[in-house]
Amino acid sequence: MQLKIALLGGDGIGPEVLAQSVKCLKAIEETFNHNFEYIEASVGAIAITDTGKPLPDATLKLCREADAILFGAIGGLEYDNNPEAKVRPEQGLLRLRKELGLFANIRPVKMFNSLIKNSPLKEHIVRGTDMVIFRELTGGIYFGQKSISEDGTRASDVCEYTEQEISRVAHLAFKAAKKRKKKLTLVDKANVLESSRLWRKTVTEISKSYPDVELQTMFIDNAAVQMMLKPSQFDVILTDNMFGDILSDQGSVIIGSVGLLPSASIGVDNAMFEPFHGSYPQAKGKNIANPVASILSTAMLLQHYGLDEEANSIVSAVHESFVKNVVTPDVLGSSKYGTDYVGDFISEHIVDSDEILNINDENIGLGKSTII
Repeated sequence: MQLKIALLGGDGIGPEVLAQSVKCLKAIEETFNHNFEYIEASVGAIAITDTGKPLPDATLKLCREADAILFGAIGGLEYDNNPEAKVRPEQGLLRLRKELGLFANIRPVKMFNSLIKNSPLKEHIVRGTDMVIFRELTGGIYFGQKSISEDGTRASDVCEYTEQEISRVAHLAFKAAKKRKKKLTLVDKANVLESSRLWRKTVTEISKSYPDVELQTMFIDNAAVQMMLKPSQFDVILTDNMFGDILSDQGSVIIGSVGLLPSASIGVDNAMFEPFHGSYPQAKGKNIANPVASILSTAMLLQHYGLDEEANSIVSAVHESFVKNVVTPDVLGSSKYGTDYVGDFISEHIVDSDEILNINDENIGLGKSTII
């Protein structure tokens, strides 16, 4: 297969973790006789410095023409500490999602048995965790009308949804649930918000087309609590933009590191794959960033194009790194291994047939949730 892949390293540790993903892709090319073309472009704070725009026109053009996008991370301390900045790195990512129509964000949260000891939660709580969060990505409060008074003392952000925006991501979530444990939990705040009431009404109606999938509804505050008390009760979670942002970050607490969880952002014509950790500017250039989330996002890219064996070889190699404790310090505080070494280990083990493990037992649910 030939694929044109846009590489958007972004800011902070983004370029470092993305470099490890490229190592894995090159190992896949060599092992499975594929041909991938890589083209780099800037986005975020670095793009603002170079062009004045968080999403330069050339970057957007490249992303439109690419088969897939691998994204690193976005953000900078100079913007985090300046709430009055008119142009912000995050605006580039939001615009990219909107321009490419990436309306569904898919975030698997699965506990690897070999990493249970690293979770801050007790073993009996986290064991068996295997969920996937479907987050609507181009609507809601992040994209609604925003205003602030001239004196800076009053501000508003409008949360607005249409039935069409809700239904298109809901259908994807129900289809994923059919392939998994046939259970879908809608997370909203329908006791307070009109937008959530529309979500509940629309999703309940759509559920009639999927009679074999059990629909459960849960308020966001209760869902956040239940994820900490018994995460294994969830299979597919469907929710809006802001609630999905919050819950998926909470999922990283269950696993024990934000550096372990991948994501895919899917549209009708485009797809982007990225770790959902931040830019972690404090670690930039120190060779301590965890590349696993980026590497597993790469596995999701391969599976999106039907390359299941190739994706499984990456997941297997990642698991082998856990078994051998070849991990970065965020996973094992005393670890001596850095970003580059972990990337080298995983890419080298992609081609090692002696290390292939039981993918069905220890994968991250990729094949069950990400093929659209």
